[in-house]
Amino acid sequence: MSETLGKINHSQFEDFLKQRCGKKRDEVRIGPEFGVDVSVVDLHGGKAMALTSDPLSLIPSLGLEESAWLSVHLMANDMATTGFAPMFGQFVLNLPAQLSKNDFEIYWNYIHQFCKDIGVSITGGHTGFIEGQNSTIAGGGTLITIAPKDKILVSKYADIGDSILVTKTSALSSTAILAMSFPETVKNKVGKEFYYSASASFYETSSLKDALTAVQIDNSGVTAMHDVTEGGILGAIYELAIASGNGAEIINEKIPIGEVQSAVCNLFSLDPRYCIGAGSMLITCKKEKASEIISRLETNQIPCAEVGKMTEKSNGIKLIENEKANDLMYFEEDPYWKAFFNAYKNGWK
Repeated sequence: MSETLGKINHSQFEDFLKQRCGKKRDEVRIGPEFGVDVSVVDLHGGKAMALTSDPLSLIPSLGLEESAWLSVHLMANDMATTGFAPMFGQFVLNLPAQLSKNDFEIYWNYIHQFCKDIGVSITGGHTGFIEGQNSTIAGGGTLITIAPKDKILVSKYADIGDSILVTKTSALSSTAILAMSFPETVKNKVGKEFYYSASASFYETSSLKDALTAVQIDNSGVTAMHDVTEGGILGAIYELAIASGNGAEIINEKIPIGEVQSAVCNLFSLDPRYCIGAGSMLITCKKEKASEIISRLETNQIPCAEVGKMTEKSNGIKLIENEKANDLMYFEEDPYWKAFFNAYKNGWK
């Protein structure tokens, strides 16, 4: 049994899993790597296939529609980092035995609709009901896309001198899910207005439009993208720096933190900069293209901020607060999980 919740830690991945990935094939251009959202397999005719996998969500306190949204869009966010939308999907459903036929049909109808909305054809998988299955994870899925191999982006392509951009706000998904899971507490402690705003932001947790808008024109200057998930914006920048073999310089005051996100995170004793932030996209780009990309995103009602730059690896990964540079802390476990389960154990409603 792992001692921490969330993803496997970096050293376990590097020392164990990465060394044991079956047969080595020349066609695998990007295999499993820390801080890289997709795998890329070369095909014939100048094409490549990008793949990404994630758990599927089934969270009763959120609802069936919301769970289906997370299941589809958290995977789609990973694929968006390539600069292309997903095309095909495989879904493995390990559902709780007590889930009714009616609830299953509602859940799957939403999966179908959300896939259809973003152009994903569901090509297969597995569906089963399992006794004793009572987690908020209902299996796993894989999204696939095929695109010109020289156009597919991955997070390891970020380069020294690139500007670092972040869309939307810190802790977008964790704030929304905490508010929706503990509505009475959030209403009572931070006010109804913030509760409704936090809940409404749930459907901003897709970053597919962010990514496709950023690379909308040829020679957009975008070099890499990374989906903000566990570890938040600061964790994502750290991962991208490690993946690309670079250092980074982040200016703390530039990190976007919305008033609503700040208030809800404060209630749960969370630092929004380090919380799961699905819906935000981390973008690196050539410095001279930064203002053009920010402007294009904002024209499409997607807020975007320049928060720092990629540097030489020897400079390390630095967070600059009050003009003082310190090594950026990286936490193996996202504090959101503990906050959620503590609130649940403490009887927060």
